[in-house]
Amino acid sequence: MKKSIKPVNPDKPENAAVEAVKDKTPSPVESRRKARLFQLSVGIMLAAFAVLTFLVITVPSFTIDLTISTGLQLIDNPVFSGLMTVISWAGNSPQSSIVIAVIIVTLFALEFRWESTVALIIAVFVPLLNLLIKTLVHRPRPGVDLIHVVNVLNSYSFPSGHVMFYTGFFGFVCFLTYTLLKPFWIRTLLLIIFGSHIVLVGLSRIYLGQHWASDVLGAYLLGGLCLIAGIHFYRWGKTRFFVRQ
Repeated sequence: MKKSIKPVNPDKPENAAVEAVKDKTPSPVESRRKARLFQLSVGIMLAAFAVLTFLVITVPSFTIDLTISTGLQLIDNPVFSGLMTVISWAGNSPQSSIVIAVIIVTLFALEFRWESTVALIIAVFVPLLNLLIKTLVHRPRPGVDLIHVVNVLNSYSFPSGHVMFYTGFFGFVCFLTYTLLKPFWIRTLLLIIFGSHIVLVGLSRIYLGQHWASDVLGAYLLGGLCLIAGIHFYRWGKTRFFVRQ
C-alpha cells in the first residue's frame, strides 16, 4: 500500500525557515561575481599602494601634502586638538603594547583561542611590515620648518605606523566584535570605539605633524591589505582546527 505524501505547508515555521535560508543563499553566478569584485578591489589597493610608494621614493615632496597639513592645522580648537591627541595615544609606546596584551588576554580568557592567536599574529606582523617598508623607503618625517610638529621623531615617515596598526589590529578587533557578539549595546559601543580610532587616526597623525597625508594614505592601503589577509587566515584556520569552538 502506498503511503500518502503530505503536501508541504509553506505556512509552517520550519518550512518558512528553510525557504528563508534558500532565499538568502547566493547563486553560483552571484558568488563568482562577488569573488571577482573582491579580487578586483584587492588588486586596485595593491596597485595604488605600489604607485604611491614609487612616487614617494622618486618625488622629494608633494605640494598637496603641505597644503593638507597646513590647512588642517589651521583648526584652532582645544576640543579638536585634545581629540587628535587622545586618538593617537593608544598607538604610542608603551600604551600600544598594553592595549594589545589586554585584548589578546581577554580573548584567550573567554576561550576564543584561535581569535587570540590570529590577533597576536597581526599585532606582530603589521609593525614588522611597517618597519620594513619604512626602512626601504626611508622618507623623512615632516620638518619643523614647514609645519607645526608636536613631537620630533627620528624614525622614518612612510607609511604611518599608527594608521597601519589601527587599521590592521583594531580592524580585526572590529571584525571579531561584529561576528562574535550578538546585537547589543556592548557590541555597538566597541564598534564605535575601535571604528572611530581607525577613521580618525589618519587626521590625528597629520594634525600633530607626525606624518604627511601621503604617509597616511599608504598606511590605510597597506593596513587594509593586512586586515584582509588576517581575516582570510582566520577563516581558513577556523574551519579546519576550531570548528567545534
